[in-house]
Amino acid sequence: MFEIERIVRQALQEDIGLGDITTQATVLPGTPARAELVAKQPFVLAGIEVAGEVFRQLDKTVAFEPLKRDSETMQQGEVLAWIKGEAATLLQGERVALNLLQRMSGIATLTAEFVATVAGTGATIVDTRKTTPGLRSLEKYSVRMGGGKNHRTSLYDGVLIKENHIAAAGGIAIAVERARARIAHLMKIEIETRDLQEVAQALEAGADIILLDNMSPAQLVEAVALVDGRAVTEASGGVNLETVRDIAETGVDLISIGALTHSYRAVDISMLFQ
Repeated sequence: MFEIERIVRQALQEDIGLGDITTQATVLPGTPARAELVAKQPFVLAGIEVAGEVFRQLDKTVAFEPLKRDSETMQQGEVLAWIKGEAATLLQGERVALNLLQRMSGIATLTAEFVATVAGTGATIVDTRKTTPGLRSLEKYSVRMGGGKNHRTSLYDGVLIKENHIAAAGGIAIAVERARARIAHLMKIEIETRDLQEVAQALEAGADIILLDNMSPAQLVEAVALVDGRAVTEASGGVNLETVRDIAETGVDLISIGALTHSYRAVDISMLFQ
């Protein structure tokens, strides 16, 4: 909850600053208003309570009633929530509430498309750290609302030894050895690999998860067979809605997709005064 409060507070300060001069000039203080948040297209909802937090921070007396829940699929014309309070408050919060709600729902909607595309394969769709700075907690929440799973949250909560770590350490084996000596016994180690030789090295080093980076479906099939259940396999790179099914059918456990949080399209939602 603290993260939501912080993000909303900063967003409101950015947008309102010293004051909403248009509303101050045109709307009399105390003017009552009632508005609805309306879906202008089909999408998967995420962020309805975040939108409510916007209006609550502006005025605790504002009534915000969600009519739909996060993760639900909306249809065009459906009312997501209604808001009642002073017209000035509703006008000041409109853009921030919509900016957050439209973007969070866009992530949930894109994630849901990927999840539906790989249904029945056993592969799990996961996100990455390719998020908007300052908005990671909201964006990763939105992935979950779309049916996906979260990869590590930040650098502090998971070991992922990538190409540059391996180069700096002097090889896969020594990088894993150093990581094992440093981390808690409950933490797992993931290694990024680019070919079957590196997959074999990661297995020998005792990696718990092996990231198969930018491999073709044929290479992924070979890599999964080589691993043979001794580690979790994760495919990454070159993943889109046209390729994800073929990747999933290779037998990988996870498919990580940066596009979930950096290439989504914000959905269309309006706030309409009644």
